Amino acid sequence: MTKPQLVVFDVAGTTVFDGDIVIDAVDDALKASGVNVDRDAIRSLMGVPKPVAIRRLLEQHRRADDAVALVHDVHETFLARVIERYRSESGVREMDGAAAVFAALHEHAIKVALDTGFSRPILDVLLERLGWTTPDFIDCSVTSDEVAHGRPAPDLIRRAMQLTGVDDPRVVVKVGDTPADIESGRAAACGCVVAVSFGTHSRAELERHRPDVVIERLSDLVSLVTSGP
Repeated sequence: MTKPQLVVFDVAGTTVFDGDIVIDAVDDALKASGVNVDRDAIRSLMGVPKPVAIRRLLEQHRRADDAVALVHDVHETFLARVIERYRSESGVREMDGAAAVFAALHEHAIKVALDTGFSRPILDVLLERLGWTTPDFIDCSVTSDEVAHGRPAPDLIRRAMQLTGVDDPRVVVKVGDTPADIESGRAAACGCVVAVSFGTHSRAELERHRPDVVIERLSDLVSLVTSGP
């Protein structure tokens, strides 16, 4: 690929380790509304904007009109629970070597962006906890409530490109741990779409969506994007 100018990273499951906090919070919020959903069904929608994921899960158990009516309340419950856990639970941390990867990319004049299926209030809690300030650690971040369409649409990536002054998608690398990440990278015509096998989905699940490469460690990305043609 052309020498990268921007790498757009997913957050939870890619650059941030949180165990199953997000899946737990979605599960808890649904149960609070009287809906029991298989956890694998929740996991399959990781990476998708959370209101969209919640609506799809509700539609599996409610009439469409009833599901739409419940989405706001369920999402508000999810929001409160995930923020509380991100603030307080000791296991929340950067994925091994994430900050070092950001620094290494910056040393090669490659910009670093975060995009996420979270809304801004959730991401800001994580950024504050990790100390990932702009522009010291990252160049920008984009959340699903700041664009017209979340993943698998390309809007998050395109907004990150706007914020960092990158015009050509061929010099953009998208990195994530879900099929939605891969699909959004493809939709944005990124020069390279990288999946990580240490998040919510297995290598086999990710490979079915045809990323350009699957990496086992985040640190593997540096040599991949800086080695040149």
